[in-house]
Amino acid sequence: MKKWILSLVASFMVFVLAACGSNESTTENDGKIHVTTTIAQIEDIVINVGKDKVKTESLMGPGIDPHLYQASQGDIKKLQGADIIFYNGLHLEGKMGEVLEKMAEDRPTVPVTRDIKEEQLITDPANPGAHDPHVWFDINLWKIAVDTVAEELAQVSPEHKEEFKQNAEDYKQQLDDLYNESVEKIEQINENSRVLVTAHDAFAYFGRSFGFEVEGLQGLSTDSEYGLKDVQNIVGLLVDRDIKAVFIESSISEKSINAVVEGAKKKGHEVTIGGELFSDAMGEEGTEEGTYIGMFKHNIDTIVSSLK
Repeated sequence: MKKWILSLVASFMVFVLAACGSNESTTENDGKIHVTTTIAQIEDIVINVGKDKVKTESLMGPGIDPHLYQASQGDIKKLQGADIIFYNGLHLEGKMGEVLEKMAEDRPTVPVTRDIKEEQLITDPANPGAHDPHVWFDINLWKIAVDTVAEELAQVSPEHKEEFKQNAEDYKQQLDDLYNESVEKIEQINENSRVLVTAHDAFAYFGRSFGFEVEGLQGLSTDSEYGLKDVQNIVGLLVDRDIKAVFIESSISEKSINAVVEGAKKKGHEVTIGGELFSDAMGEEGTEEGTYIGMFKHNIDTIVSSLK
């Protein structure tokens, strides 16, 4: 109860900050479109589509869990200084909902999943009224987000509409190449071994795209809890299918996955940590894994090398 009250108070304070200062602007007069995004995956789209016409800031960097993230006063200033804000939507940034609603009153505040059709989304097994927000793991759905960003940047700067459109087409071609390369690599894994076990259920779109059975100890949000039964169920799957590796995530504690490894060991089945995957966050800025394509390639190479 105490934790819930503190969370509620923190959310209320952030909302008050947004309400009091939402009309202030810190945008520099440099001729660029100032863009603030919630997660780095979206910032990567903006950089590839906007190129030298944009200046970007992402609120959530490497190792940050967006499900639990609460905006700080510094984040509010970044949002207030933006010409346009892009966020994922589908309740990924659940604790920022009120702040984003407030920002939408005086500047474009756009969910990049807006133009993805409902039938293309995966439903949350624990909540049939909600959808899985981790759409960036379906490359073809992420291409729709690319078009959404291009369209919205053109609304802010109509004189560069054709340039944004061409940049988007060029980037989508790179994403097509990424998809084809990923399919070729995954063919190295025996179909029976295409089981991806991670800390939370962030890879359902990945599984649907590439033919993996995906199991996460926690649900779609890391705010959900897991128990002994969840661990036992996954241990049983690993033993029955003779799966040799499970994976940790860069933005989540290893504790839950270590429990699975220990549980399998007690059953006489050796399971190793196959490596660290990027799920809700990307790598450090300036590294290959700090880009969407580099992050995706890292995940594919890590999964293939451990399960083939």
